[in-house]
Amino acid sequence: MKIGIVGVTGMVGRVMMDLLDKRNFPLKELYISASKKSIGKEFFFRKKKHRVIGIEDVLLKKPNIVLFSAGSNISKKWAPEFEKIGSIVIDNSSAWRMDSSKKLIVPEINAYLLNKNDKIIANPNCSTIQLVMVLYPLHIKYTITRIVVSTYQSVTGTGKKALDQLYNEENNNNNVKKVYPHPIYQNVIPHCDSFSEENYTLEEIKLMKETKKIMNDNKVNITATAARVPVIGGHSESVNITFKNKPNIDFIPKILSNIKGVIVLDNPKKNVYPMPILAKGKDEVFVGRIRKDDSFPNSINIWIVADNLRKGAATNAIQIAEYLKNIY
Repeated sequence: MKIGIVGVTGMVGRVMMDLLDKRNFPLKELYISASKKSIGKEFFFRKKKHRVIGIEDVLLKKPNIVLFSAGSNISKKWAPEFEKIGSIVIDNSSAWRMDSSKKLIVPEINAYLLNKNDKIIANPNCSTIQLVMVLYPLHIKYTITRIVVSTYQSVTGTGKKALDQLYNEENNNNNVKKVYPHPIYQNVIPHCDSFSEENYTLEEIKLMKETKKIMNDNKVNITATAARVPVIGGHSESVNITFKNKPNIDFIPKILSNIKGVIVLDNPKKNVYPMPILAKGKDEVFVGRIRKDDSFPNSINIWIVADNLRKGAATNAIQIAEYLKNIY
């Protein structure tokens, strides 16, 4: 296969290239693209130098699959151009996620929906991916009626400039451009992405809408609050779930342990529970603090953590590519 990466110099793009190598993805050629200021930069891939080229040049190479991680504006403009020449686009932006004609895919849940007619495939929001990985098997077993999720999201979800802001504030260097409206070091900002007219952030809206689409159930009620925290390793989520059918709290860890890509860390007496420091650099979704909610019938509380650059973005995209490789 000939593979392209658009946005290779970004945090997710770099992880995508690294995972293609580590997961031994079979490819004949790799074409990497980024913004004009990055054209000419060189990266090593499988002991060979690869030069960053323009997106127009990637288009001319007619790649089989193109991994996009360059923002929604680039995706809206260029994904249809690649579709015209027969390339398959796996897009990590929000451009196509809620488009009814495009599939929103988490391979462990709904990769079976893909077929040869799908040329633009949406990669879900990072927070949504780790959420549905845990919720979906529980929904199948007990039928979820309501979800209340609060996120504690890594600065890496905003990108390198946010990481720079964190490091600079930690080192008392305040003479750099900030990407957040407030300091992030030793702070929690209840603000991820822009605010809508209803005072929900776009991140919260993504969580609510994308979860319903992936789980294929608009009857599930969901509300979300997303916060940015001075953490690097990944996103954390506190989730309260109400079911139609009474759940067996003792059986839930077993259900989740049998799900590929999910690891249960749940032994509070020994201080065992998911944390970003444990999830960093890993592809799995970690779940723990599983307990009954005595304040409301048929309800439980859980805690979910995953590396937002890996399963929350790059790993999920590569897994989609791996699935496509097997059906073509």
